[in-house]
Amino acid sequence: MDEIDKNILTILQENSDISLSNLSRRIGISKTPCWNRIRRMEENGIITKQATILNRHAIGLPIVVFLSISVGQHSPEWTAKFDKLVYSHPEIVEAHRLTGSGADYLLKIVSPTIEAYDIFQQSLIASIEFTSMSSSVSLQEIKYQTSFPLKNWSKKTD
Repeated sequence: MDEIDKNILTILQENSDISLSNLSRRIGISKTPCWNRIRRMEENGIITKQATILNRHAIGLPIVVFLSISVGQHSPEWTAKFDKLVYSHPEIVEAHRLTGSGADYLLKIVSPTIEAYDIFQQSLIASIEFTSMSSSVSLQEIKYQTSFPLKNWSKKTD
C-alpha cells in the first residue's frame, strides 16, 4: 500500500460510483494501473464491497435504538444462536461484542416507530437467554459517516 492506494481509497469512500477515467485523472495515473490497484485491493480484502447509502428518514426508519445486552454464559452454543439471531433480523444494522462495560453486546437497531421497536424487542426477549437488557433511544444523530480515516494508515500493510 502506498500514497496512491490511500488516495484511491479516500476518493472511493467519498464517491464509490466515480468513473474510472475521472478517478484515474484525479489520482494522476492512467486508467489501467488505477484499475489494477483497485482489483488488487479487492483481492486483498481491503475493499470488501461498494454500497448505496440510504437516508433512513426518507425510507421510514427514523428511530435508532442502541440495545445493550448482558449474558450469564458465553457458551459456543449460545454464541452461535445469538449470531444466527442477529443475522436473521435486518433491523439490527450493527452488532458488537464489548469489553470494559456493563454489557456484553451492543446492537444498533433501526425502526419506523417506538411501538415497532417494542414489538421487536419483545421478540428478542423471547428468543435468547440474557441477564439484563437496556435500550437507549437516540434523540439526535450528530455524526454519521461511512468512511474510515486513512491519514494514519501505515503504508506497509501487505
